[in-house]
Amino acid sequence: MRRMLLLLVVVAMPAGAQSPPACTPEIEGQAACMAGKLCECRFERGGQLTGRGDRFVWDCGVMRPMCPPDPTISQQPATLPPVNLWMQPGRGGSWR
Repeated sequence: MRRMLLLLVVVAMPAGAQSPPACTPEIEGQAACMAGKLCECRFERGGQLTGRGDRFVWDCGVMRPMCPPDPTISQQPATLPPVNLWMQPGRGGSWR
């Protein structure tokens, strides 16, 4: 019984997230989809102000576009809005 419980706990644990691919000079300019953003591998100059040296980094800033939708996933058709019925008030009734 304990073995089954241990097996269920191990299976139910969340899978570890994949680390992003390393941004290196060989792949400079390539793009990868990370967390819904289309990130680009680029060279970034360092400096005394930032305290960092020159390096290659993934640019996933706010100005980067969102990832394109996956073509293998079929989109649900848009639902039509509910039909509203409007009737003009009758003429000559007690509605005047």
